Amino acid sequence: MEGNEGLDAAALAGRILLQNGAEIFRVEETIERIAKSYGLEGNSSFVLSSGIFITEEKDDKHFYANVKHIPLSTAHLDKVAAVNQLSREIETGKYTPGEAIEELHKIQNMPENPKVAQVIAAGVGSGCFAYLFGGSIFDSLTAFLVGGLLWVFLGIMSRRKKRMTKIMLNLSGGMFSTTLSILAYRLGMGDNLNHIIIGSIIPLVPGVAFTNAIRDISNEDYISGIVRLVDALLIAFCIALGVGIVITVYHKVMGGIG
Repeated sequence: MEGNEGLDAAALAGRILLQNGAEIFRVEETIERIAKSYGLEGNSSFVLSSGIFITEEKDDKHFYANVKHIPLSTAHLDKVAAVNQLSREIETGKYTPGEAIEELHKIQNMPENPKVAQVIAAGVGSGCFAYLFGGSIFDSLTAFLVGGLLWVFLGIMSRRKKRMTKIMLNLSGGMFSTTLSILAYRLGMGDNLNHIIIGSIIPLVPGVAFTNAIRDISNEDYISGIVRLVDALLIAFCIALGVGIVITVYHKVMGGIG
């Protein structure tokens, strides 16, 4: 039973890592490290971007298997860091399998950062990138405001429409941020609309997903890397489409931006 619990702990750790944006090689390494810490030398794991398959050979005729389906989701790197730290402590013998599972459940249920902090962070990111791409201080301040409001909008849409697809969420987010950027620019806030729009959509950009996709491909995890890359490119396309729709409609209706 303890062997089964050890493999369950390894599988749960892998699930949390994969679900929160960790790379494939990190997930496999953590699973193997935890399994070996509990004396499971015959374990074998196969990790994809959407699933974990683990087996432990008991003898020539008996195997113990653990399969986890992991849907693509957003990154929570604080949970990844917590699991990494826990796996190191498991290696030192600090936790039994049962205790490790309890700790992993605590990590899994870690609360998100306060909503206000998330909104401020989104605004700061938007403002900084607007300035980085050549915008003025007024462009940055406007992008800060729009980026923060965009994050509020995304939170409302996610809560009200639980089954809203990632495509629609990013498409509507791109349209929302561009509409607000144009409105703010027309009201005299900011000097360059392009810089405001570029900064304001930064909270939508799948930077972690794209980076992990490249790392997975470079580590020869081609299936997972390509899946993550397609997901990141699809999000980028939806953002661009949302921005393009609003700008095109505005040009058609108002005859240009001035």
